[in-house]
Amino acid sequence: MTEEHQQQAETPLADAQIAADSEDAQIDADAEDAQIDTDVTEQADLPPQDPDFEPTVESVIEAVLFASDEPLTPARLANIVEAGVKQVREHIENLNEKYRANHNAFRIERIAGGYQMLTLSPYNYWLKKLLRARSDSKLSPAALETLAIIAYKQPVIRADIEVIRGVAVGDLVRGLMYKGLVKIVGRAEVLGRPMLYGTTRKFLELFGLNSLKDLPKVEELKKPPA
Repeated sequence: MTEEHQQQAETPLADAQIAADSEDAQIDADAEDAQIDTDVTEQADLPPQDPDFEPTVESVIEAVLFASDEPLTPARLANIVEAGVKQVREHIENLNEKYRANHNAFRIERIAGGYQMLTLSPYNYWLKKLLRARSDSKLSPAALETLAIIAYKQPVIRADIEVIRGVAVGDLVRGLMYKGLVKIVGRAEVLGRPMLYGTTRKFLELFGLNSLKDLPKVEELKKPPA
Protein backbone atom coordinates (compact mmCIF):
# COMPACT_ATOMS: atom_id res chain seq x y z
CA MET A 1 0.00 0.00 0.00
CA THR A 2 1.42 3.37 -0.98
CA GLU A 3 1.81 6.17 1.58
CA GLU A 4 -0.98 8.16 -0.16
CA HIS A 5 -3.41 5.22 0.07
CA GLN A 6 -2.50 4.65 3.74
CA GLN A 7 -3.26 8.29 4.62
CA GLN A 8 -6.61 8.09 2.81
CA ALA A 9 -7.52 4.94 4.78
CA GLU A 10 -6.52 6.44 8.15
CA THR A 11 -8.54 9.66 7.62
CA PRO A 12 -12.05 8.10 8.00
CA LEU A 13 -10.85 6.18 11.05
CA ALA A 14 -9.52 9.35 12.63
CA ASP A 15 -12.74 11.23 11.89
CA ALA A 16 -14.78 8.41 13.45
CA GLN A 17 -12.60 8.44 16.57
CA ILE A 18 -12.97 12.22 16.94
CA ALA A 19 -16.75 11.94 16.57
CA ALA A 20 -16.88 9.15 19.16
CA ASP A 21 -14.75 11.14 21.60
CA SER A 22 -16.99 14.18 21.08
CA GLU A 23 -20.14 12.11 21.68
CA ASP A 24 -18.65 10.60 24.87
CA ALA A 25 -17.75 14.07 26.10
CA GLN A 26 -21.32 15.29 25.46
CA ILE A 27 -22.77 12.28 27.32
CA ASP A 28 -20.47 12.97 30.27
CA ALA A 29 -21.50 16.64 30.27
CA ASP A 30 -25.19 15.75 30.14
CA ALA A 31 -24.77 13.27 32.98
CA GLU A 32 -22.96 15.88 35.07
CA ASP A 33 -25.73 18.43 34.42
CA ALA A 34 -28.36 15.84 35.39
CA GLN A 35 -26.49 15.06 38.61
CA ILE A 36 -26.32 18.76 39.44
CA ASP A 37 -30.06 19.12 38.84
CA THR A 38 -30.71 16.10 41.08
CA ASP A 39 -28.49 17.50 43.82
CA VAL A 40 -30.27 20.87 43.64
CA THR A 41 -33.69 19.18 43.83
CA GLU A 42 -32.64 17.06 46.79
CA GLN A 43 -31.25 20.13 48.55
CA ALA A 44 -34.51 22.00 47.92
CA ASP A 45 -36.44 19.21 49.66
CA LEU A 46 -34.29 19.49 52.78
CA PRO A 47 -35.23 21.85 55.64
CA PRO A 48 -33.38 25.20 55.45
CA GLN A 49 -30.33 25.42 57.66
CA ASP A 50 -30.05 28.37 60.05
CA PRO A 51 -27.01 28.31 62.34
CA ASP A 52 -28.80 30.58 64.84
CA PHE A 53 -32.00 28.51 65.11
CA GLU A 54 -32.66 24.79 65.42
CA PRO A 55 -36.35 23.79 64.88
CA THR A 56 -37.74 21.19 67.25
CA VAL A 57 -40.64 18.79 66.68
CA GLU A 58 -42.72 20.96 69.02
CA SER A 59 -41.94 24.20 67.19
CA VAL A 60 -42.67 22.54 63.82
CA ILE A 61 -46.07 21.37 65.10
CA GLU A 62 -46.78 24.91 66.27
CA ALA A 63 -45.76 26.37 62.90
CA VAL A 64 -47.89 23.89 60.93
CA LEU A 65 -50.99 24.51 63.06
CA PHE A 66 -50.46 28.26 62.91
CA ALA A 67 -50.35 28.16 59.10
CA SER A 68 -53.25 25.72 58.62
CA ASP A 69 -56.75 27.09 57.99
CA GLU A 70 -58.42 23.77 58.83
CA PRO A 71 -58.18 21.15 61.60
CA LEU A 72 -55.38 18.59 61.14
CA THR A 73 -55.81 15.04 62.43
CA PRO A 74 -53.14 13.64 64.76
CA ALA A 75 -52.13 11.14 62.07
CA ARG A 76 -51.68 13.86 59.45
CA LEU A 77 -49.68 16.00 61.86
CA ALA A 78 -47.50 13.04 62.74
CA ASN A 79 -46.86 12.41 59.03
CA ILE A 80 -45.93 16.05 58.41
CA VAL A 81 -43.53 16.42 61.34
CA GLU A 82 -42.25 12.83 61.03
CA ALA A 83 -43.10 11.82 64.59
CA GLY A 84 -45.44 9.44 66.38
CA VAL A 85 -49.07 10.29 67.11
CA LYS A 86 -48.50 9.94 70.86
CA GLN A 87 -45.53 12.29 70.63
CA VAL A 88 -47.62 14.82 68.70
CA ARG A 89 -50.33 14.82 71.40
CA GLU A 90 -47.72 15.28 74.14
CA HIS A 91 -46.19 18.26 72.34
CA ILE A 92 -49.61 19.84 71.85
CA GLU A 93 -50.30 19.51 75.59
CA ASN A 94 -46.93 21.15 76.30
CA LEU A 95 -47.70 23.98 73.91
CA ASN A 96 -51.08 24.65 75.52
CA GLU A 97 -49.42 24.71 78.96
CA LYS A 98 -46.99 27.33 77.69
CA TYR A 99 -49.82 29.37 76.17
CA ARG A 100 -51.70 29.34 79.48
CA ALA A 101 -48.60 30.28 81.45
CA ASN A 102 -47.84 33.16 79.07
CA HIS A 103 -51.51 34.30 78.96
CA ASN A 104 -51.57 33.92 75.18
CA ALA A 105 -54.78 34.76 73.33
CA PHE A 106 -54.97 31.37 71.61
CA ARG A 107 -55.00 27.64 72.25
CA ILE A 108 -54.76 24.43 70.22
CA GLU A 109 -58.26 22.93 70.33
CA ARG A 110 -59.81 19.63 69.20
CA ILE A 111 -62.12 20.44 66.28
CA ALA A 112 -63.87 17.91 64.01
CA GLY A 113 -61.51 15.12 65.05
CA GLY A 114 -58.36 17.18 64.48
CA TYR A 115 -56.31 19.98 66.02
CA GLN A 116 -56.62 23.66 65.16
CA MET A 117 -55.13 26.82 66.63
CA LEU A 118 -57.94 29.15 67.71
CA THR A 119 -58.21 32.47 69.52
CA LEU A 120 -59.98 32.45 72.88
CA SER A 121 -63.61 33.51 73.07
CA PRO A 122 -62.99 36.59 75.30
CA TYR A 123 -61.37 38.20 72.24
CA ASN A 124 -64.43 37.76 70.03
CA TYR A 125 -65.57 41.36 70.62
CA TRP A 126 -62.44 42.78 69.00
CA LEU A 127 -62.13 40.10 66.35
CA LYS A 128 -65.66 40.82 65.11
CA LYS A 129 -64.49 44.35 64.36
CA LEU A 130 -61.71 42.94 62.22
CA LEU A 131 -63.43 40.10 60.44
CA ARG A 132 -66.39 40.48 58.14
CA ALA A 133 -68.38 37.31 57.66
CA ARG A 134 -68.64 36.15 54.07
CA SER A 135 -72.11 36.62 52.66
CA ASP A 136 -72.32 32.99 51.52
CA SER A 137 -71.74 31.82 55.10
CA LYS A 138 -74.59 33.85 56.57
CA LEU A 139 -77.61 31.83 57.56
CA SER A 140 -81.16 33.14 57.86
CA PRO A 141 -83.23 32.24 60.95
CA ALA A 142 -85.17 29.73 58.80
CA ALA A 143 -81.94 28.14 57.54
CA LEU A 144 -80.55 27.94 61.08
CA GLU A 145 -83.75 26.28 62.29
CA THR A 146 -83.63 23.76 59.45
CA LEU A 147 -79.95 23.07 60.10
CA ALA A 148 -80.66 22.53 63.81
CA ILE A 149 -83.38 19.98 63.00
CA ILE A 150 -81.02 18.09 60.69
CA ALA A 151 -78.21 18.19 63.26
CA TYR A 152 -80.33 16.75 66.07
CA LYS A 153 -82.52 14.38 64.05
CA GLN A 154 -80.00 13.05 61.51
CA PRO A 155 -80.25 10.98 59.49
CA VAL A 156 -83.56 12.59 58.58
CA ILE A 157 -85.75 12.80 55.48
CA ARG A 158 -87.06 16.10 54.16
CA ALA A 159 -90.68 15.20 54.94
CA ASP A 160 -89.86 14.87 58.65
CA ILE A 161 -88.14 18.26 58.64
CA GLU A 162 -91.20 19.80 57.02
CA VAL A 163 -93.50 18.21 59.62
CA ILE A 164 -91.45 19.84 62.40
CA ARG A 165 -91.19 23.24 60.71
CA GLY A 166 -94.65 23.21 59.18
CA VAL A 167 -93.41 24.59 55.84
CA ALA A 168 -91.59 23.34 52.75
CA VAL A 169 -87.82 23.20 53.21
CA GLY A 170 -86.58 22.04 49.81
CA ASP A 171 -84.88 25.35 48.95
CA LEU A 172 -83.41 25.68 52.43
CA VAL A 173 -81.92 22.18 52.36
CA ARG A 174 -80.43 22.82 48.92
CA GLY A 175 -78.96 26.08 50.20
CA LEU A 176 -77.40 24.32 53.19
CA MET A 177 -75.96 21.68 50.87
CA TYR A 178 -74.53 24.41 48.63
CA LYS A 179 -72.78 25.94 51.65
CA GLY A 180 -71.33 22.53 52.49
CA LEU A 181 -73.13 22.21 55.84
CA VAL A 182 -75.52 19.39 54.90
CA LYS A 183 -75.05 16.31 52.76
CA ILE A 184 -76.98 13.25 51.59
CA VAL A 185 -76.07 10.31 53.82
CA GLY A 186 -78.28 7.61 52.33
CA ARG A 187 -81.86 6.63 51.53
CA ALA A 188 -84.62 5.73 53.94
CA GLU A 189 -86.08 2.22 53.83
CA VAL A 190 -89.64 3.49 53.27
CA LEU A 191 -91.94 3.90 50.28
CA GLY A 192 -90.17 5.86 47.57
CA ARG A 193 -86.81 5.58 49.40
CA PRO A 194 -86.43 9.32 50.04
CA MET A 195 -82.98 10.75 50.66
CA LEU A 196 -81.59 11.03 54.18
CA TYR A 197 -79.77 14.19 55.21
CA GLY A 198 -77.03 14.76 57.77
CA THR A 199 -74.44 17.38 58.69
CA THR A 200 -70.89 17.61 57.35
CA ARG A 201 -67.42 18.08 58.74
CA LYS A 202 -67.68 21.74 57.77
CA PHE A 203 -70.69 22.00 60.09
CA LEU A 204 -68.51 20.85 63.00
CA GLU A 205 -65.79 23.33 62.05
CA LEU A 206 -68.22 26.24 61.69
CA PHE A 207 -69.76 25.69 65.12
CA GLY A 208 -66.51 24.72 66.86
CA LEU A 209 -67.52 21.14 67.67
CA ASN A 210 -65.23 18.13 67.87
CA SER A 211 -68.11 15.71 67.22
CA LEU A 212 -71.91 15.63 67.23
CA LYS A 213 -71.74 14.50 70.87
CA ASP A 214 -70.67 18.06 71.69
CA LEU A 215 -74.00 19.51 70.54
CA PRO A 216 -75.84 21.24 73.40
CA LYS A 217 -78.46 19.04 75.02
CA VAL A 218 -82.02 19.87 74.00
CA GLU A 219 -82.88 20.51 77.65
CA GLU A 220 -80.18 23.17 77.81
CA LEU A 221 -81.73 25.00 74.86
CA LYS A 222 -85.22 25.22 76.36
CA LYS A 223 -86.13 28.66 77.63
CA PRO A 224 -86.50 28.81 81.42
CA PRO A 225 -90.04 29.38 82.67
CA ALA A 226 -90.96 33.04 83.06
